[in-house]
Amino acid sequence: MKNIFRFLAEAKGAVAVIVALLIIQAYCDLALPTYTSDLLNVGLQQNGIEDAVPETIREESLDTLEMFLADSDVQELEDTYSEADEDGIRTLKEIEKSDRQALDDLLALPESVVFQMQNSEDGLAMLAMTKAAVNLGLMSKETIQEQMQDKLSQMEGMTDSFLDQAAIGYVAAEYEAQGIDLNEIRNEYLFRVGMKMLAMALVMAIVAVMTGYIAARVSAGIGRNLRERLYTKVMNFTSAEIEQFSTASLITRCTNDIQQVQMLTVMLLRMVTYAPILAIAGVIKVIQTGSSMSWIIVVAVIALGICVAILFAVVYPKFKIMQQLVDRLNLVSRELLTGVMPIRAFGRQKYEEARFAKANTDLFETQLFTNRVMNFMMPVMMLIMNGVSVLIVWVGGHGVDTGNVQVGDLTAFITYSMVIIMGFLMLSAISIMLPRAGVAADRVEEVLETEISLTDASETRDQELDHIKGELAFSDVSFAYPGAQSPVLEHISFTAEPGKTTAIIGSTGCGKSTLVHLIPRFYDVTEGSITLDGIDIREISQKKLRDSIGYVPQKGILFSGTVESNLKYGGEQITDDDMEMAAKIAQATEFIESKSAGYQSDIAQNGSNVSGGQRQRLSIARAIAKHPQIFLFDDSFSALDYKTDAALRGALAEQIQNATVVIVAQRISTILHADQILVMEEGRIVGRGTHRELLENCQTYLEIARGQLSEEEIQSALKGGAVNG
Repeated sequence: MKNIFRFLAEAKGAVAVIVALLIIQAYCDLALPTYTSDLLNVGLQQNGIEDAVPETIREESLDTLEMFLADSDVQELEDTYSEADEDGIRTLKEIEKSDRQALDDLLALPESVVFQMQNSEDGLAMLAMTKAAVNLGLMSKETIQEQMQDKLSQMEGMTDSFLDQAAIGYVAAEYEAQGIDLNEIRNEYLFRVGMKMLAMALVMAIVAVMTGYIAARVSAGIGRNLRERLYTKVMNFTSAEIEQFSTASLITRCTNDIQQVQMLTVMLLRMVTYAPILAIAGVIKVIQTGSSMSWIIVVAVIALGICVAILFAVVYPKFKIMQQLVDRLNLVSRELLTGVMPIRAFGRQKYEEARFAKANTDLFETQLFTNRVMNFMMPVMMLIMNGVSVLIVWVGGHGVDTGNVQVGDLTAFITYSMVIIMGFLMLSAISIMLPRAGVAADRVEEVLETEISLTDASETRDQELDHIKGELAFSDVSFAYPGAQSPVLEHISFTAEPGKTTAIIGSTGCGKSTLVHLIPRFYDVTEGSITLDGIDIREISQKKLRDSIGYVPQKGILFSGTVESNLKYGGEQITDDDMEMAAKIAQATEFIESKSAGYQSDIAQNGSNVSGGQRQRLSIARAIAKHPQIFLFDDSFSALDYKTDAALRGALAEQIQNATVVIVAQRISTILHADQILVMEEGRIVGRGTHRELLENCQTYLEIARGQLSEEEIQSALKGGAVNG
């Protein structure tokens, strides 16, 4: 998972914006239950009266309340209301919110006492007697407060909810006595709170859209950057690094694994980030309610946390195996698709079908296990969620019955509880993707962190090669593949000069192609050195070195596109004239122009819509069009007939007189006019010279010649005569 967060850190600015938006969304989301509670408690139960502070009050009612207040509190109350109007009504002055809260606390108890007295015959009689005694001067205020002390003590022992409701009842009765319509107050309050809820919902919708948009851009950007970095990294891999991962695995990591990371990134930014914000804020809201049911939330959170922990512990190892099985399935699929012709030729369809079926079944069984675990966990989560709801209603119902909890508060508590639990449910839902994406991110990072065994020197000598001549020199070169027990090449020394052709011939597996691969630094020598114009090629940047080389591989490889795009593959500097000239030298003009679209003719993937000989000629033309100083032909004429081979070599010799040419060949007819022929056997040079010199002095070369040339041709060459080819 740490790698996913590392990828996200690259877009930390956008992530910070998303977190800020999610906090706003969480605030709005958690405000809605409060408003719902207010609608039930204040709007419906209290007729829109929010607290114990009446906006208007009759003079006589204020005098009654003041009987139960200390002198200092009476003065504060008097200062809060304006003078009585002609109807004896006093209006509340504009006060701060904190002052209103203090006034609410001051009036709640006296109003509750008066309200209780006004709702019973004994209470009304006592209240009337008290007022009369005060008016006649028969009883002082201190005496009244002493007589009412027991009553006040009883009221103080009641719950805050009961006191608040009694005080609200007093205010409602006061409004009715003034002729104020309570329905109008209620409707105005419901409209005001409803509009606030609508505004909150609108803000949530806008924030959700913005968050989704930014999250989508961030995840898509991360996917794009990872694919680009991974592709760039793989392009610099040597064969050793590619073999370390396998081609199929690298394809999976560039596609499926990055897709898993990209999908999870959206979920992380939208759900996983939002869940803890919502849960933490929900816990704070629950604490603020002061409810005695908070222990239910603690139990639910612990139970859900245990479920998520078990889920991760069980499925994470399986997801790691799953990605390896995806690699295996891709490998088998790739082999089947690329090798379909030999599979049919050898009648091995059933065998390959069974091999594919095993790879497919192994992946299926692992996916089935993880899906079963996930499908089991979700009902457990829902059971906990519903159990918590039932428990809250059970405990809260008793609170409502005893007057300790209001219905609106119970509703708000249930909503907050569900918000907290839903946060964990979102985490559990996303946990289906978390383990697999975590494994995928690790696999991507594994490729990105792989050290490339072949790199440029810290300080190159490119500036010394402004005008490359093309002289190649091998000095006691030995080479062994990574992990091999014995070297492929041993003590190779020769010089390939500009304007001359150096040919390499030998039995299969003697190291000819390996030797050629050392020149463009597909591998680095194990011992010795290779120099270009006297400079070790390891001190030349790979780009500079390879820009000077026209390489034609043993197997002609074309890219999907057109004939033109393939012939101009060497760079934008190649003109149409260069392209046509190269095609003419490679003897490709005839079949190119025979196509209806000519150079704009389509080339399918891997050049599957052209023959092997045509593919080979286009590969040769591609190298010629580049005008390199060095040509490397790695058995590149094997797919050509003798006539085309001879014509191509003749045209090539006329055009590249100043270039260095290195040819690897199996046919002697291809190289018999070479200025220098190297005969290789088991990784060593066992013969060196011209065609005639080698026939005279090299037994290995003579044996190869006898297998390809007639005795008459050999004798003619030994006598200095012409040889066909």
